[in-house]
Amino acid sequence: MKKTLEILLPAKVDNTLGGSQIPLYIFALYTLVSMVRSCIHLLAPDGGAGSIAGMDLSTAGASGIIFAFGLWGSSQLLLALLQLLVVIRYRSLVPLMYLLLVLEVLLRVLVGRIKPVTFAHTPPGAVGNQVGLPLALLLLAFSLWSGRKAIQTER
Repeated sequence: MKKTLEILLPAKVDNTLGGSQIPLYIFALYTLVSMVRSCIHLLAPDGGAGSIAGMDLSTAGASGIIFAFGLWGSSQLLLALLQLLVVIRYRSLVPLMYLLLVLEVLLRVLVGRIKPVTFAHTPPGAVGNQVGLPLALLLLAFSLWSGRKAIQTER
């Protein structure tokens, strides 16, 4: 458990990722997707609510939905910029970022269950959750395992 915490919360945050670089490369791709997704929610006229997610925006309150999607895009952009910073400068935080990604997806799934919404079709985010969650869990586990091996090699 101590080694896991050392990997997730390193005493020294730097550009060194112990172990395999595969989690970094996949995280860099995910970061690119996050940047694009956030810009769509922030800049698209409907925030992607109708055009991508398939929500009915012909009802009363649609402007509130569009506003919420825009706000979501702004918070996604901040997170994507943090992810980009980790990829470029603070690679030792990649395992922690995978843990946060897992938690974010689980919270989105929870919100979807607590506050269900009707969509015209399955939104890309729902499909992304089904693929992204197992992948993030796998890469979190791999980065922890790989990081442990690197710590053992150093000692």
